[in-house]
Amino acid sequence: MLEKIDLSKKADKAEFKQVVEAEGARLAKLQRDCKDAGIPVMIVFEGMGAAGKGVQINRLIQTMDPRGFTVHATNSSNEEEQMRPFLWRYWTKIPARGRIAVYDRSWYSIVQRDRFDYPDKELNLEGAFQDILSFEKQLTDDGYVIIKLFLHISKGEQKKRFKKLEESKGASWRVNKQDWKRNKEYDAYLKINEEMLERTDTEYAPWTIIEATDKDYGAMKILTTVADRLAYALERKTKEQAQAEKKKGAKPGERFQNGVLSGIDLSKSLTKEEYKKELASLQKRLETLHNELYRLRIPVVLGFEGWDAGGKGGAIKRLTSHLDPRGYQVNPTASPNDIEKVHHYLWRFWNNMPKAGHVAIFDRTWYGRVMVERIEGFCTEEEWKRAYQEINEMESHMANFGAVVLKFWLHIDKDEQERRFRERMENPAKQWKITDEDWRNREKWDQYEQAVDEMLVRTSTTYAPWIVVEGNSKYYARVKVLRTVVEALEKKIKEVKKKG
Repeated sequence: MLEKIDLSKKADKAEFKQVVEAEGARLAKLQRDCKDAGIPVMIVFEGMGAAGKGVQINRLIQTMDPRGFTVHATNSSNEEEQMRPFLWRYWTKIPARGRIAVYDRSWYSIVQRDRFDYPDKELNLEGAFQDILSFEKQLTDDGYVIIKLFLHISKGEQKKRFKKLEESKGASWRVNKQDWKRNKEYDAYLKINEEMLERTDTEYAPWTIIEATDKDYGAMKILTTVADRLAYALERKTKEQAQAEKKKGAKPGERFQNGVLSGIDLSKSLTKEEYKKELASLQKRLETLHNELYRLRIPVVLGFEGWDAGGKGGAIKRLTSHLDPRGYQVNPTASPNDIEKVHHYLWRFWNNMPKAGHVAIFDRTWYGRVMVERIEGFCTEEEWKRAYQEINEMESHMANFGAVVLKFWLHIDKDEQERRFRERMENPAKQWKITDEDWRNREKWDQYEQAVDEMLVRTSTTYAPWIVVEGNSKYYARVKVLRTVVEALEKKIKEVKKKG
């Protein structure tokens, strides 16, 4: 494919000046319009070495308001980034709604440069491509515009530019041994790039090849491409809003009715003596396992959901009491703040995912999308239905990185919840735990139960299972949580040691 691209294209000076002035003015207005419309934009610059990515990024941003964009230069991953899934550093850098992010190289490095530079490194290529496609699909489904530009030059042109850079005192550092190796094995590297383009050229995030031999021609094409994509995005959003207005009042489609929770035996319990004995034993084992997790660099993600007053806080407290505080983080999840609201809903959770060897505990999680946001109307039906796959893909990415992912639903019945609510109201030390919203949520118990049933069925996977915890007995619930975590960690540690 790339070898058939005509790299001899050049821009006439008069045409170049005319196009840049017209497209620059159009792009400046489109940037303002996208900001007003709340459309987030991601512009990716990839390509062959010395193709002029830096020059073209600079030319592009000259036409835009600098207060509305951020440029991210992607170098080799640092130690912090290497200790997390490869998409983590890109998830944490997605733009807020109405802003533009420009990427000088991107998430494609793992299937492009890394694949060529480290041929002996173990790489799940299929998994990496799938993760990239999922990443882009999730973002574009949420209204993000992803513009991907591949700057292409010939082997001879690249060699000429490398030599010119090396001869420059101020720029010689920009050319290294790997650059020359890629030039020497140009055809092999080109083939890797062709596969990347072919496998990730999608309708929702297409690639545009930029003939970059003549920098003026490249600049014209980039300006026009970006402006056209933004204009299309604005037009599409207007149509979608009109269609959404027509759909208002329409009856929702038939929903799942699985009855998972109705089959849970809530009579299970432990005596106080049994509880103390089990708790002490499990906490001691967990203390030892935590050290092993750190030594073997195994990340752990634990999510806690459940009914209000279901015992999440108590379970988390017993879980963490014997852990080294330097090795875990408890993340309480409240309603999204203003900054979180203008990002993809998974963004705030990606920011708190653990690095290798650490434990992240979430007191309420990303599953709010398919529970409270679904029931209270904080997202559309299309958005919460789409979320099941998005969540499964995020958890899969964590598991592929080697993380232990467990999700707990702490289940109590309606009578037990009322008893605990009244106990909190009567105890001055616990009154802060009960709010009017807790009582209001009880009125929607049946709706929440239906949503939870569907959530459990659609998102309990082999790599990130749901564990329903019988919670009417706090003693039984706390022990079950600890035992489940201990057994999962022991199993994972055994697997890692066997593999290593």
